[in-house]
Amino acid sequence: MVPLSVSVLTTVSADPLSKKYDLDFYRDVPSRNLKGLATRSDGRLVAGPVLTELTAVAPFNADLLWTLESAGAPDRWLLGTGPDGRVLEATLDVAKSAFTTREIAKLDEPHIFALKRLPDGALLVGTSPHGVLFLLRDGKVTARVSLPVDSIFDLLVLDADTALIATGNPARLYRIDLKQFATSGVAPEKLITPAQFTARGLTLVGEIRDRNLRRLARFPDGRVAAGSSPKGNIYVFPATISSSAPARADPVLLQENRDAEVTDLLPQPNGDLYATLVYSPSAGDARINVLPSKPSKEGTDALAAPAPVSFSPPAEKFSGRSTLVFFPAGGFPEILSSRSNLAFYQLARRGDTLLIAGGEQGELIGYDLTARLPLTYAGSASSQLNALAAVPGTPDRFLVLRNNAPGLALLDFKATAERSAETRRIDLGTAALFGALRFDRLRDLAPAQLALEIKTSVGSDEVEGWTAWTPLLAADATDPAWRAPALRGRYAKLRLKLPAAAASLEIEKPAVYFLPQNRRPTLQEFRFLAPNFALIPGSEPAPSVTTSLSSILSASKDDDGGQAKRSKAGFLASQIVPAPGAQVALWTLVDPDGDSVTASFSIRREGDTGWTDLSVSSREPYVLFDTARLADGIYFTRLVATEAAPRPAPERLSITFETDNLIVDHTPPAILEATVVRTADTVKITVHGRDAMSLLEGIEVTFNNGAHDTVEQPADGIRDGREESFILEIPLARVTGATAAEVTLYDIAGNAVTRRITL
Repeated sequence: MVPLSVSVLTTVSADPLSKKYDLDFYRDVPSRNLKGLATRSDGRLVAGPVLTELTAVAPFNADLLWTLESAGAPDRWLLGTGPDGRVLEATLDVAKSAFTTREIAKLDEPHIFALKRLPDGALLVGTSPHGVLFLLRDGKVTARVSLPVDSIFDLLVLDADTALIATGNPARLYRIDLKQFATSGVAPEKLITPAQFTARGLTLVGEIRDRNLRRLARFPDGRVAAGSSPKGNIYVFPATISSSAPARADPVLLQENRDAEVTDLLPQPNGDLYATLVYSPSAGDARINVLPSKPSKEGTDALAAPAPVSFSPPAEKFSGRSTLVFFPAGGFPEILSSRSNLAFYQLARRGDTLLIAGGEQGELIGYDLTARLPLTYAGSASSQLNALAAVPGTPDRFLVLRNNAPGLALLDFKATAERSAETRRIDLGTAALFGALRFDRLRDLAPAQLALEIKTSVGSDEVEGWTAWTPLLAADATDPAWRAPALRGRYAKLRLKLPAAAASLEIEKPAVYFLPQNRRPTLQEFRFLAPNFALIPGSEPAPSVTTSLSSILSASKDDDGGQAKRSKAGFLASQIVPAPGAQVALWTLVDPDGDSVTASFSIRREGDTGWTDLSVSSREPYVLFDTARLADGIYFTRLVATEAAPRPAPERLSITFETDNLIVDHTPPAILEATVVRTADTVKITVHGRDAMSLLEGIEVTFNNGAHDTVEQPADGIRDGREESFILEIPLARVTGATAAEVTLYDIAGNAVTRRITL
């Protein structure tokens, strides 16, 4: 047997065996895994503050902390709580990372959403859900008024005698004369008439159509910015509302939003304004104040004491998004930063950096106003950080209010503690052997100062199945590349530590090199073409001498520049031509790792023991061979796929596929019976035949008057046997003058037999 064509071995480039994972610190390091470092949106790691969780010396029995206000000294702070409505004073002991609390007052309202310390030391307190305003002096309620609203969300002290009150449901803005209010006493009923408002020193100076007025802030020129919910609009009220003028003032709309909440406003001395907005169907206080569990219906006793309220844990992941918006004086708003699955709660400024307390995973965020880059700082173990304030006299320290679990934390930009960062779980996509970890550049940091550790796992579970932390070492100081021997896995976590270094340190994005697990090739498709047809391979398109930028940007890192697609397109353009005795086998082999693959195709006749190779180590996806010299019978076939260079020979994998059986049939079928029945208007020809090996395909009938017809549908309707009957009914008019016909019966192997019959 001599093959018509044996595939020619050609050089085909394969994907590189080793891969690279570009680690992005901003993407891959969560806020909680930072200490003394910060991640920047360009993927770099830079110096950052240290967040220290302060420990309560004694339990302070507060489920929720809503407000944070300085008590007039750097180490004393006021806290408003819920749902027990208490005002606490916290005393900090920074040296011991601890604090103590004492109760100043317990009010008859559940939640304290607004708390301000007045210049004379008195406290102005706004509550929810009944909209009650309190004035406290020395822990005693000296004045109380219930506004016709549900909640008091914010208080803005203008001077020693005047303050503004932002309310919710409805969204109103009240001005209050503090001196008159201080002498008005305690009133349990809600205010209704104008005379009652006047007697308490209250004036309605503004109202908006949204449901809640959430935040207030005052510009240097006296104008007042206000933010709402649940639309999230931002307004500016004129400076006249701060005066004693009784007339109401209509605000100007700065920005219109939908399904949002303005969580904070930060005006600047030059008239600029920064605002944080949270786009979410739920309000911030609803996310922090989780719903109590429902009481059991069994064993209800009206006389029994009520069971203590229990709280469900907050949702694990916040599904909304938040934005930081800049409103230049006299300009249009600009979004500086946007984060998904993260809530912004409060703003503060330190030099040219904005600080943002957030959640719902204890995030602390920053924004560099000079570089115009977002930052992520060290986060908290608590879910929400809903307030922060600069410690008086120390501009590099900020006190942070925590919730779920409640407490305090200190953010210190001058702390000299050890710095560290740990990535979240990194997925390489496949099990692999880890190679070197390399940094493009270390700025103001010597490689010897950097300590790197890694742990790996083959499973995605965050807790179990991980190796111990393994140090990565840089053996060559001239070419710093950190390695550890025999590290394997699909998932990895990287941890780095460095001593307290200069504030200008900067670590570039590193790259992790790895060798994916070598997997065997797979056979996606195999088929034989119909016998007696040959294949003329299409010419492979010549590669272009130039390439476009779009093709480079759109190509994946493992792409071969479209070479595989061009080769396949050229092969599919191959021509199929008749060739007696020819047989074509086609296959599609895919290597999951991008290795070059060669194929060897062999056949073996049933009953024989030896294999005959028809194609050896071919890179072509087909083989063309001649069956004319093969004996009739059933032939088993196999395809052996083997990896090729550049995979090293000892590492090349091979796999054998048992492919479709090949039937070689050179024997024509036999016509067992051929009959003709003539009626008044038709001629009916019936042919009954049989083939030894192949299915019958049909008959051709040629009349001696030139008429010709073909039948491929057997009499029983299903062409599924090696013995079939075919019937041709032809109008008598078509065979007029014909006296004989030649009937040809053929099988699917292309063999045919002819018999002449008389009409």
